Amino acid sequence: MSAIELDEGLELYQKRCPIGLIGVIFEARPEVVPQIMSLCLKSGNAIIFKGGSEAKRSNRILFDILREAAASAGVPAEAFVLMETREDITEILKMDEYIDLLIPRGSYGFVKYIQSNTHIPVLGHSAGICHIYVDSEADLLKAFGVVLDSKIQYPAACNAVEKILVNESIVPYFLPRMADQFAANGVEMRVEKGLEKYLIGFDCKTASEDDWTAEYDGLVIAIRSVKDMDEAIDIINTNGSHHTDAIITENREKQDEFARRVDSADVFINASTRFADGFRFGKGAEVGISTNKIHARGPMGMEGLMIYKYVLVGNGQMVKDYSGKNAKPYTHRPIDVSKR
Repeated sequence: MSAIELDEGLELYQKRCPIGLIGVIFEARPEVVPQIMSLCLKSGNAIIFKGGSEAKRSNRILFDILREAAASAGVPAEAFVLMETREDITEILKMDEYIDLLIPRGSYGFVKYIQSNTHIPVLGHSAGICHIYVDSEADLLKAFGVVLDSKIQYPAACNAVEKILVNESIVPYFLPRMADQFAANGVEMRVEKGLEKYLIGFDCKTASEDDWTAEYDGLVIAIRSVKDMDEAIDIINTNGSHHTDAIITENREKQDEFARRVDSADVFINASTRFADGFRFGKGAEVGISTNKIHARGPMGMEGLMIYKYVLVGNGQMVKDYSGKNAKPYTHRPIDVSKR
């Protein structure tokens, strides 16, 4: 909460408050139920769950246990609802009069379907097309480790790297050594035409135009060369999904410029893209990762389920006293909110 004193006896408070009723539609992964229910309990939101049929029994058992525990602590049981049939999804998407925010968790196609078939605000991302730019001033030992971890640590995750952009000045040295790491870990390489000459003896394919905008969700990587950081940033902002993108460089000015100009929810410097996660950001659980530019962005913990409202406390003040030639000036003094 923040507050200012507009005038003597006229105090304005900005207070955090819950969004209201949250709808969560997810595929498989029953751990979504305890993660998001715990965050909704802490933030004061009511919630409707619709899980996938793959984990129907697990979803029901977890939901019943948690709702009963919440009710025993005085939370209304009606604040938590679990829907279970396929037809329920269609009904949820129509409930724009009641549901304040939808959070889809699942595949690209699933999230895209939700976004395209409802008037309810949707928080989330439909693709995780993450890039790493390896700069001419990169520490290549760092680069080998960071790039490999970003691809193989969990390749199906939305924050796994899908595209590697390599400064053309280091391609002859970097690419064959990086390829050796990929090959040893079963990663299929799809490379820009002309780069094959640096990969003699490696199993690689020439990338198609679709490879520059594809999300693989597996052990596949697309690699191209760029002349400088400007070209890399242009490719990231044009072809990426504004999820998580990284630079490997020891040049501080380039680090700062990359962080300023890349239009993504998460921008990393000399670190694996796999760190883009609510748990690894120290948020505990997460409701999801948002690539939106409104309300919340990136891995979202409890703060992503909160909004704010203004509370003005006066003593009979009227706007006419602050308008015209005899208007009183506002003082705008900060208030110690711990005393209210």
